[in-house]
Amino acid sequence: MTNYLIVEDERFAYEEIKRMMKKIRPDYQLVGWAESVEQTLLLLKQAPTDLMIVDIRLSDGLSFEIFEQCPVDIPIIFTTAYDEYAIKAFKLSSIDYLLKPIEENDLEAALSKFERNYSLRPATSEYKQLEYGYLSTHKKNRFLVQTGDNFQYVETSDIAFFYSEDRYTYLHLFSDKRYIINYTLDQLEGMLDKNDFFRVSRNCISNIKAILKSSRYFGSRLKLHFQPPCPHEVLVSRSRVSDFLKWIDGIL
Repeated sequence: MTNYLIVEDERFAYEEIKRMMKKIRPDYQLVGWAESVEQTLLLLKQAPTDLMIVDIRLSDGLSFEIFEQCPVDIPIIFTTAYDEYAIKAFKLSSIDYLLKPIEENDLEAALSKFERNYSLRPATSEYKQLEYGYLSTHKKNRFLVQTGDNFQYVETSDIAFFYSEDRYTYLHLFSDKRYIINYTLDQLEGMLDKNDFFRVSRNCISNIKAILKSSRYFGSRLKLHFQPPCPHEVLVSRSRVSDFLKWIDGIL
């Protein structure tokens, strides 16, 4: 069973999405409805979720704030009456970007895309929880990587950071080599020694030895500087700054 969450501040739009989902995916389970950024953050902590259907403009701000405050690796179908946020949406774990009023065939196409792209993931949230529980008790000291037809391993201590990009997870070494690996960042969080690695943003887990410095940034966030350089800008969200600084200080 696939659990999904609807984030929508207009009741009529919410009811319409729920109606269409019951019709075209009756086996999917609705685990909650949120009307705001704040409500969504609470629901994500309470309900195991495989898919989110998210309106961009909510009652208390833009839904992008959800993923700045709570890094998740959950597939998202964005809905909106506006198209100016499309590029930003696709930088997240976005499956599709549907303009309102949503047509049933467009929602069907988005769900089919979700099922194709994520068919290799565990089918149930219960299975996911068991997998994460197992991984959290086995800290990895090396990773298998592949180059062409060749396989080798790298020591975890040689890894500068992990990051996600275009639906892939990359392992980036201090030597500046990088490899695609078959783990999500959510899985990796439980597999790595928390003394050495920290989820600094939604799409990056860093080795403490790779961080050259951090500097204050707009919106009470921190900007991180790496060696070797990270391929994209990494900002620690306002809600994560306190934990990040405690981790740097060795007290988290």
